[in-house]
Amino acid sequence: MKWRPRLADGTAPVLIVLVVLLVALAFAGPTFSEPAGYLALLKRAAPLVILAVGQYFVIVSGGFDLSVGSLVTAAVVIAARLSDGADANTGWVIALLLGFGLLVGLVNGLITTRLLVPSFIVTLGMLLVLDGAVFLWTDGAPRGALAPSFRMFGRGSFELPVVGPVPWSVLILLVVVVAALWFMRSGIGRTLVALGDNENAVRLAGGAVHRLRVLAFVLSGLLAALAAILLAGFAGVSAQVGQGLEFRAITAVVLGGVVLGGGRGSVVAAAAGALSLEALFTLLNLIGVSGALESAVQGVILIAAVAAAAHGKQLRRTHEQEVVRPGRGGVARADGVHQ
Repeated sequence: MKWRPRLADGTAPVLIVLVVLLVALAFAGPTFSEPAGYLALLKRAAPLVILAVGQYFVIVSGGFDLSVGSLVTAAVVIAARLSDGADANTGWVIALLLGFGLLVGLVNGLITTRLLVPSFIVTLGMLLVLDGAVFLWTDGAPRGALAPSFRMFGRGSFELPVVGPVPWSVLILLVVVVAALWFMRSGIGRTLVALGDNENAVRLAGGAVHRLRVLAFVLSGLLAALAAILLAGFAGVSAQVGQGLEFRAITAVVLGGVVLGGGRGSVVAAAAGALSLEALFTLLNLIGVSGALESAVQGVILIAAVAAAAHGKQLRRTHEQEVVRPGRGGVARADGVHQ
């Protein structure tokens, strides 16, 4: 029997939204009349999409990670200070940043699972800790510089025979998405989704609930560090480079139909939600809408997406109650015949 790809529930709507936005971009500006324009969009969106994939792991398992924005800022500041413009430092600085992301994710996961502190509070506290540490270390003005070889991953490209120049960030993004898809199709990935849907069922089935939750936070921290590497190369060094990214990542995941509280959603939907968000802001910029409205638009999208998910959940419950409801002498089917 051949395997046929099937979209997860809630993925189709965000893909339709994404296609509409991409078509609208083609009409809104001459930049998107050629493939290079869309590759540039992917290059800008890559850090957010990677963050959204990491946030997806946490949300689908029933948690939140509000620390990723501050983690991005801390990673960029650390990279500039330690790299100090020298190409010879690039390799070990990147390894250090990825390890730092793993460590932050591990701390978040252990406090959440071992001390039973809600993930919302744990990661909010980590956000404040990282923000305070960055400000204390830099006095609000980061020092140092990123080496050209470090920045290559965020703004450099390589040549393909037919396509032409392809940004390294786009290649890294594709690797991350494919790896995430493979992971979520594995037994651990499926159990991670089940954990968000019914923790007790996973525990009774012998699943390592605490380890799975810690793993979700570790993956989120690792991908946040990777996003910081790309963002630093593209946007440079700033003490505010990651400000608000945690909320943008959550908005992207929810826009992709991933249910807050866990148990439903897909990697493709989360990635498409992030790309749709970036495409929307690009479109608003092209038609002359002020960038100051981005936060307002993001808030409206977040509220509308959560409301739509809640309404859909209620409709499914109502439908299930109508299809199978207790009756005298058996269970009533949808056609009214008792069994």
